[in-house]
Amino acid sequence: MRERNRALSAVERSAAAERIFRCVERLPQFEQARCVAAFCALSDEPTSQEALQRWIAGGRRVVVPRVEGDEMQFYDYLPEGVVRGAFGIDEPTAEARLCLPSEIDLVVVPGVAFTREGMRLGRGRGYYDKYLAQRDFRAYTVGVGYAHQLTEKLPTEPHDRRLDEVVCL
Repeated sequence: MRERNRALSAVERSAAAERIFRCVERLPQFEQARCVAAFCALSDEPTSQEALQRWIAGGRRVVVPRVEGDEMQFYDYLPEGVVRGAFGIDEPTAEARLCLPSEIDLVVVPGVAFTREGMRLGRGRGYYDKYLAQRDFRAYTVGVGYAHQLTEKLPTEPHDRRLDEVVCL
């Protein structure tokens, strides 16, 4: 999947990201969300920066993850307040405000592959599975990816968290 993602041209990636995030924006759960958790994209993931800025301009609180040891926490996203962090991913600086799991209404989740039933194959460290399993977590979860990332079956483990919805376009 990663190889197929990297094979997409910049124009194809950008167009797909626009379709994906516009689809997320049409979800009733997104329309009702005051706080949206998303991600700063790696080079082989749908580019999220334009959507994040659009959501902030629309009055939503947007938070993105920062890896802290074996855990991931979400912090307020400010485009000028990110630094290259763990695994080469842009992350909020140490000055950013922490967002508690109970404050998030909707989470947009990246992945390597997805099934229609909401199962997700991540990058292998389990950060999202651990975060989504927290007792105070209640948000609606949406997996996003390119059309070829949608597959019929994936290997799963007991700790894997099922997503509420998947948008692969």
